[in-house]
Amino acid sequence: MPTDDVNTSKMNLQNPPDYRTDTVLPLHSDVKANAWAVDAACSGNPGPMEYRAIDLATGAEVFRYGPIFGTNNIGEFLAVVHALALMKQQNITDKVIYTDSNNAIAWLKKKHCKTTLPHDEQTERLFGVIRRAEQWLRLNAVTIPVEKWDTRAWGEIPADFGRKI
Repeated sequence: MPTDDVNTSKMNLQNPPDYRTDTVLPLHSDVKANAWAVDAACSGNPGPMEYRAIDLATGAEVFRYGPIFGTNNIGEFLAVVHALALMKQQNITDKVIYTDSNNAIAWLKKKHCKTTLPHDEQTERLFGVIRRAEQWLRLNAVTIPVEKWDTRAWGEIPADFGRKI
């Protein structure tokens, strides 16, 4: 068993687990491998923020954005919308998106990033990205399931940046 993989050691999974032939990652049996996992990281809140998506079947990074000055919640929301838009652009219709953020799911349902981050010179570029994401949500039907990652049962989401203290 790898010693550097917290998820693996915490859940006593092999990498890859013997019972999974659909992934190279140590995923819990309840996790769908035909999926992308998204997550964000922020150094400070607000601070330099970035987000990314990981393909759960291959372990490959699908996309990464940032760093840009923002908050973790904004990054989580933008990561989900970015994944949805990229899947639509690539005509992907059979995957799931996992996020560990309740806020991202709530904001997605409302098609609105309900942030309290001040809109100023430092955040102008980020607010442009938020506007584009909200507009994309208004103009496009969300047909890909966005599901909550169960961190307590499954360990850290594979898109996690591993920077928690």
